[in-house]
Amino acid sequence: MVNQVLSEIEVEGYTSISRARVDLRELNVFVGANGAGKSNFVGVLELVGRIVDQELGFHVGVNGGASALLDRVLTTGRIRVGLAGGRNAYEAVLVPAANDELIFEREVVSYQGEGLDQPFTQGLGSGHRESRLAALAEQGGPVSYVLGLLRGCRVFHFHDTSRDAPVKQLSPIADNLGLRGDAGNLAAVLLAMRDSPDAAARSAYRRVGAVVRQVAPFFRDFVLVPDHDHVLLRWRQTDSDVVFSANQLSDGTLRFICLATLLLQPTLPGLVVLDEPELGLHPYAIVQLAGLLRQASTRAQVLLATQSVTLMNQFGVDDLVIVERRGGSSVFTRPDPADLAAWLDEYSLGELWEKNILGGRPGPAGSGPRA
Repeated sequence: MVNQVLSEIEVEGYTSISRARVDLRELNVFVGANGAGKSNFVGVLELVGRIVDQELGFHVGVNGGASALLDRVLTTGRIRVGLAGGRNAYEAVLVPAANDELIFEREVVSYQGEGLDQPFTQGLGSGHRESRLAALAEQGGPVSYVLGLLRGCRVFHFHDTSRDAPVKQLSPIADNLGLRGDAGNLAAVLLAMRDSPDAAARSAYRRVGAVVRQVAPFFRDFVLVPDHDHVLLRWRQTDSDVVFSANQLSDGTLRFICLATLLLQPTLPGLVVLDEPELGLHPYAIVQLAGLLRQASTRAQVLLATQSVTLMNQFGVDDLVIVERRGGSSVFTRPDPADLAAWLDEYSLGELWEKNILGGRPGPAGSGPRA
């Protein structure tokens, strides 16, 4: 669905998040100490994506089972996730079952149409192991609007740059509709952009190359040659016709290529979620990344979790969400710009974070920002 954005997310009972409600804006920058809960919030959004894709069982299994995902402070024995955007809303309540699985105790969608005083609400049953959203959406009606809202939520992890990383393997040329969460189809997406009949897509391809050259001046262009319906990521450097493999890119350069392709591709997911995208990047590359993130936030919602002072300094106080552990649970707060106005006359956001004026720094459980 087009122009649907998430306005708020409610979470209960997920790992370190006992109970939280977070309002979302165009650009959302989550900052906090190690173990505060930033990645756990990203995990909630990844869980939502897996629910929508009917891969809940797979997601629970690869993350250590239901017992590894349930909160140990609230101890209600269930996970509740609620999302709202515009007239649409969705709620899933998951409870542990046999074999350390999660099943639906409740799954509910709601939609308030034009001229309706009350929202349309439909329960999708209980006891099922995979979401019933997609099956009901095929019948049309309000459920399809809710499904469209949730399908726009996508989490991206480009941390794996090992020799066997998916981004370095052959990818099917047909797998080019959008960059996957692990960038395993990066070459196919770039090839589709380069050879697209759409001028905007070809322009986006050129912009990716130009942005990469700003960070890696030795980079000349990608070499994307189809081979039996597959394509491999290769490249050339300036002043040379030698063709190099993805293994001959530094980890930071390869991650930046993935990030640039994601954020500049013609069609973005409704909500782009990134966990510590600054990993392995030079400070100059981090500044360029911030510019790409701001540009992308004009076309889609962007949410990122970071510990980088350099990256934080590129954004405004309205973009920040401070994450802290209090009483063993993750707490999410947005700083009040009025309270920080005098400080910001003399210090950057990163400096205020380092001074613990914003909070979100390591400290005893229950500690918060300085007054």
